[in-house]
Amino acid sequence: MKNGWPITRLGDLSDLVTKGTTPTSIGHEFVKDGINFVKVESISPTGEFIQDKLARITPGCHAALGRSQLQAGDILFSIAGALGRTAFVTDDILPANTNQALAIIRLRRDAGVSAKFVLKALETGAVLGQVEKFRGGVAQQNLSLAQVRDFQIALPPLPEQQRIVGILDEAFEGIATAKANAEKNLQNARALFESHLQSVFAHPGKGWDKKLLAELCESSRVITYGVIKLGDEVPNGVPCLRTSNVRWLRIETEGMKRIAPALSLEYSRTILKGGEVLVNVRGTLGGVAIAGPEMAGWNVSREVAVVPIDSTQINPEFVSYLIGSGTSQQWLGGVKKGAAYVGVNIEDLRLLPVSAPNMNEQKELLRHLQEIREETQRLESIYQQKLAALEALKKSLLHQAFTGQL
Repeated sequence: MKNGWPITRLGDLSDLVTKGTTPTSIGHEFVKDGINFVKVESISPTGEFIQDKLARITPGCHAALGRSQLQAGDILFSIAGALGRTAFVTDDILPANTNQALAIIRLRRDAGVSAKFVLKALETGAVLGQVEKFRGGVAQQNLSLAQVRDFQIALPPLPEQQRIVGILDEAFEGIATAKANAEKNLQNARALFESHLQSVFAHPGKGWDKKLLAELCESSRVITYGVIKLGDEVPNGVPCLRTSNVRWLRIETEGMKRIAPALSLEYSRTILKGGEVLVNVRGTLGGVAIAGPEMAGWNVSREVAVVPIDSTQINPEFVSYLIGSGTSQQWLGGVKKGAAYVGVNIEDLRLLPVSAPNMNEQKELLRHLQEIREETQRLESIYQQKLAALEALKKSLLHQAFTGQL
């Protein structure tokens, strides 16, 4: 290691490396208001606590969960789910507890170490590389507390730690500001297209024909949902689209599941031909997109409805834009049902009102919308590249800091 920094085990610097417990394990429940309870999803990828994703527990539960009571200066490190997510506990979040997915790292007061230096060390490629080694290439694998204790950290003298932390804090503050501006511009670009989409469908023109969504489907097919239980992943099986794949006006194939061909055949009514409009009707609502021709033979899960549009009556792409517009999304929001697991009934989806001009005017409106969408996507790409560059800069600074180059 440059500058002769000694390599130290994290466990040798800590009074405590433990993890929490869920309230239900001791007979308690989460409540609406109360003491903070931190989960992995309560921590952003950049290490901030997300207030509206903090759970709540009663004071009695907080007292009963003694070993998971957090203290100012504790470092949290996720050991399940999104591995390697970190956060620094400060007074403004206390009192608080956490669950078994987060390791609590409490440094010894006499260890001669800056907690913020260790926090930043845990974000470096050196430590995250150790995480990957422990995982052994497995996509989903928890880390043990013993593995966390074995993390190797290069530790310079305390004044050097403090100097590095000061430089990184200042640099990261500037990066955070730049990222916030880029994210705002990214949101504005998306909002621009949403605004244009709303302007088209909120006020239908004169002569627009009004029908129900079900009336615009092929005569031999109906609007319905797909496979109820997907079963285990089948290598080279039939691709099956879920809500995580059907996004707003696009389909993402990353993480797509493949199911047994025989199972897909049991749900032949939703085997895609290409050109259908897909709508999320369970769980994560708001997703709507067209199945491309390359998706012929694929299927969908029960959370996704297949709308087999009759293209002689209306352009499927026009329908996808209409369902994605604020007007239709608001209508669907008005008929959704459920509390813990929200959904839209197929019967209600079939009744979605659709207003459309003649085919020639549809074509012209689509051309206009596509031009605007391409421009906003170009802007989105620019801002996403900027965000990626800022994240790369942060990683580069961390690497320089912990290899003695700052």
